[in-house]
Amino acid sequence: MAALVLMLVTTPAAGQQTTPAAPAPYDRAIAAGYKAAMLCSGIFNAGRSEAQIEVDELAGIYPQYQPLLPELPATVDRTTGVVSVTFDPQLPPRRAVFAKGRGCVGQPIGAVPPPVATSYSTPPGPAPANPARWPQGDAGIAPRPSRALAATVDRAFTGGFGEGAKTAGVVIVRDGTIVAERYADGFGPFVSNRTWSVAKSIAGTLAGIAVQDGVAKVDQPARIAAWRDEQGPNARRQITLDNLLRMASGLHSATAGNRTDAIYFGGTAVTEETTGWPVEAKPGTRFRYANNDILLAVLSLREGMGDARYATFPNTALFGPLGMTHTVAEQDWRGNFILSSQVWSTARDLARLGEFWRADGVWQGKRLLPEGWMRYMTAPTGPQPATGPGYGATMWLFGPEQGLPAGSYAAQGNRGQYVMVIPSKRLVVVRRGEDPGNARFDIAGFAKAVAEMID
Repeated sequence: MAALVLMLVTTPAAGQQTTPAAPAPYDRAIAAGYKAAMLCSGIFNAGRSEAQIEVDELAGIYPQYQPLLPELPATVDRTTGVVSVTFDPQLPPRRAVFAKGRGCVGQPIGAVPPPVATSYSTPPGPAPANPARWPQGDAGIAPRPSRALAATVDRAFTGGFGEGAKTAGVVIVRDGTIVAERYADGFGPFVSNRTWSVAKSIAGTLAGIAVQDGVAKVDQPARIAAWRDEQGPNARRQITLDNLLRMASGLHSATAGNRTDAIYFGGTAVTEETTGWPVEAKPGTRFRYANNDILLAVLSLREGMGDARYATFPNTALFGPLGMTHTVAEQDWRGNFILSSQVWSTARDLARLGEFWRADGVWQGKRLLPEGWMRYMTAPTGPQPATGPGYGATMWLFGPEQGLPAGSYAAQGNRGQYVMVIPSKRLVVVRRGEDPGNARFDIAGFAKAVAEMID
């Protein structure tokens, strides 16, 4: 129990809740942006209804925004893919705009956006099943879990691994085969939800592909144009891509780094928010979990490869090759990927990604990551969290202290998103959640129980 408590202190979800504050105009604007973003992505990426989204994605959210949501009327235009949420009689509504292949883009607070050119004769929604066989597609998936494994998976949906936790989906993969799969009502194999900070591990994976392609080097300073002219041994221009991927930039942030509301829900661009924070610790000497570090790492990739390639990079370099046809990485209004949180994906697609990690970046016989990149992502060579699991380069590191075999690692995100890889067991455990408020799912306990049922 003590180990679990320590683990929760340092996981991404643990820093997401704050004490409620009196509503302010900015709170109303952010709450409206939150509602617009979740409705837009939930409807057009995932194919969910407004009623379903109200119950799941818009329930149990940040305390300062939750009470405001019922007061903010939303309009959904399915012919243009636009969601508008009114929040102030003197300002334009907050808007999130869907574009096929890009998901939803939030518009800045107070901006009057240009007219939407796209008109859909059929409302957009999730891609259909891929007729190719698993793992590239969705054919041939017929899990036959043992009675014991099925019972363990059932417990994930009935509070057995965290009181109040709300599991949306579970996929268990052993030796590349799906051996168990289950979903809550309203979800399913082709219904995506937001990855939250699991996106950070996707960012680390894309960084590896950029290294493989020769457009990035982890031991070189990150390519951030705003820092180019700075001088001095601890200037921001000295921060390496490795520092950013390991949450070791030394940059200040308003909180511990777990909240980036201005970007996620305020319509502020990555280039407007992340580049201005000052150094407060020598780069490479301090672990501080920070959304900004990953956003800067991905911005560095953009400046390294150029806008044209960057615009389609997640799809062409990773999602397409792996058959992740129900996954979309969303951008800000200036075209920057928000790869610290804003990816929508399914449990099956994340299971594909977990298998790709387990194979050290080889997929269908083709190497996409540099050889040994997963050792890099899972090596605790940088400064470490004070308690709980360790941290590699965008991966949380588990082992005997958490009741799991040495070498286990996970991508983790708010509201209970987990992709746990246990290489020694040839096992990938995906758990998707919509955990409200302070509810926590015990991923280490669940993964341990699954491994025991499979042995």
